[in-house]
Amino acid sequence: MKLTFKILIAAFLFSAVSYGQSKELTLEDAVMQQYGKFYPKSLTMFSWVPNTDCYTYLEGYQKLMKASERNTEAKEILNIQELNKKLGAELSWFSGFKWKDENEFWVNDGLKFYTYNTVDEKGQLIHGLDESAENPTFHNGTENLAYTKRNNVYIHTGNKLKLIVTDNEDKNIVSGQAIARSEFGITNGLFWSPDGNSLAFYQKDESEVADYPLLDNTKTPGEVMFIKYPMTGQKSEKPKVGIYNIATKKTAFISPREGEDNYLTNLSWTPDNKFVVIAEVNRDQDHYWLNVFDATTGAFVRTLLEETNDKWVEPEHVAFFPSKTSNNFVWISEKSGFNNLYYYDFKGNLIKQLTNHEFVVKNIIGERNGLIYYTTTGKNPLDNLVYAVDLKGKTRVITKISGTHSIEITTDGKFIHDHYSSHSTPGQDVILNAKGKLEKELLMSDNLLADYKIGTAEIGSITAEDGTKLYTRLIKPSNFDATKKYPVLVYVYGGPHAQLVTNSWLDGASLWMYWMAEQGYLVFTIDNRGSAERGFAFESQIHRQCGTVEMEDQISGVDYLKSLPYVDGERLAVHGWSYGGFMTTSLMLRNAGVFNVGVAGGPVTNWKFYEAMYGERYMDRPEQNPKGYEKASLMTHAQNLEGDLLLIHGTVDDVVVMQHNFALVQRFVEVGKQMDFFPYPMHKHNVRGEDRVHLMTKVLEYVIQKNK
Repeated sequence: MKLTFKILIAAFLFSAVSYGQSKELTLEDAVMQQYGKFYPKSLTMFSWVPNTDCYTYLEGYQKLMKASERNTEAKEILNIQELNKKLGAELSWFSGFKWKDENEFWVNDGLKFYTYNTVDEKGQLIHGLDESAENPTFHNGTENLAYTKRNNVYIHTGNKLKLIVTDNEDKNIVSGQAIARSEFGITNGLFWSPDGNSLAFYQKDESEVADYPLLDNTKTPGEVMFIKYPMTGQKSEKPKVGIYNIATKKTAFISPREGEDNYLTNLSWTPDNKFVVIAEVNRDQDHYWLNVFDATTGAFVRTLLEETNDKWVEPEHVAFFPSKTSNNFVWISEKSGFNNLYYYDFKGNLIKQLTNHEFVVKNIIGERNGLIYYTTTGKNPLDNLVYAVDLKGKTRVITKISGTHSIEITTDGKFIHDHYSSHSTPGQDVILNAKGKLEKELLMSDNLLADYKIGTAEIGSITAEDGTKLYTRLIKPSNFDATKKYPVLVYVYGGPHAQLVTNSWLDGASLWMYWMAEQGYLVFTIDNRGSAERGFAFESQIHRQCGTVEMEDQISGVDYLKSLPYVDGERLAVHGWSYGGFMTTSLMLRNAGVFNVGVAGGPVTNWKFYEAMYGERYMDRPEQNPKGYEKASLMTHAQNLEGDLLLIHGTVDDVVVMQHNFALVQRFVEVGKQMDFFPYPMHKHNVRGEDRVHLMTKVLEYVIQKNK
């Protein structure tokens, strides 16, 4: 490994030597208040008022404030108490707030949906659902509301007519909910047509999927809760897409064309309401087809494009239609090695490759005046910037300051609200013009941690064995002394779709890491090969060998740490959750003796126990890759354990089921190795809420006590 290290940013985040730092940060505050009292100030829920240069935001979630690009002196137009009185509602804040037009807005609490007019100061309840309703999906134009109850779909129309879309008593047939265990960018299961007169919805047949038992220990006696959990290589769900027409009250169904347990992903409607576009991915996830279907009959029309890859394909973005009067569309593809934008006609002919970046395009934000706005890392993979491109491929950088940006654009595209933060900027709200030039500064947040004893973060890079640049974050205590030797806690995730080191406030770190530094530790993180925002070649090196190149890079990080004169190389600990739990335990077993202490939360311990949609993408099926599964399995390496290992698991984890840890503990018993295990009863894949303080106390006290 080449031990070159470059410090990109080594500024003192919180001016650790200033005399103002006198308060002690408690672990409870670090865990519970990072997004509370310590979260940088911003214009919360900023919204442009349609067809104007006015904007609104919430003050304390209780007051609706209004200003304009011309006059940024905001005035309160309504508070939540007044709104509740006018509506006869019991809203705790302006939840679900969205402008309907220049004068009227919608709010909802998930069950009750209201409109309110700011001119005549009147509002009304437009939909009221009972507590069994889930997944409410509102159509702004018609004010129709679709939702699910248990495994069926219902609609309330704007005239409060209730329509039953599906009426299936078989609990194995589930309609209107996310499918494929929310992979492929799937986050919901209900999709309104642009005109609001038809509803597309996912349906999955889970009849052949195994029932997996979870124990509800709050009941006497305990009760078994069954979930459907398709493990790698096992029977999976069979998907369909239904299209319900409100006028005819008829439903057309679409099934996969290339295999009954293929995936139906990235569903979108064409602007003319006549077609739906769906990306079908085969079970092996190395081939996809972007298909068009007739929205009335469900009949297949044509394949617009298809892609294959010997590792995997992973469409995660719907077709984007830049014009309301054309079915020509923009597709995000990774076929060049990085996500880029491609413009096609509705016959599937490529009109223009709009971008040719050698960095990652993340998401399309929207279109204004012929410009398509999108988020991207830009040339610095730690950034989240906004670019725009026209349909001829001319690109414009909108957010020119390095950092992490999110924007809102006026209806006419003349002005852009930009909220951003960076390593040195807690948060700032500004108004830009369409070319990205600064028009107005609205709010610059203070550092709300300035009065606390808190350390520094250094963002740097090392070079891996194959020459790849790997980004790192090293957190030091406020009283750091380069003449001393410090123990190190390495925090790891290491898997796809995650990037831990970012150019944002706190650099992507959790505030508990700064608390840990104040206990006399260095806290180190490296984004290894396989993690996000670096392109396909960087991420796909894990294919069929999860836990191999990732650990090589983590060990490169350890070698770097040991080269520092102020690191105690004999006192290293590692902690991570989920894929990070898999990495933590792998490092303790496959690189035994490097770390004295490991704390692994919700770890994957054997990929044959993990769900098919994710596991088969990266590892193929067990029968296709037996050697890869055996090598990655922690059971294979359990006899190598040295040092102290604490395994943690939520007892009703429905993502990484508890069988992972049970099987590993059993294997440790078989090989005569001692370790520690701690369950969190009735918690799912992570420990949230107030119990998270208990979790982090358990994790960090274990590290401090054992790493001596």
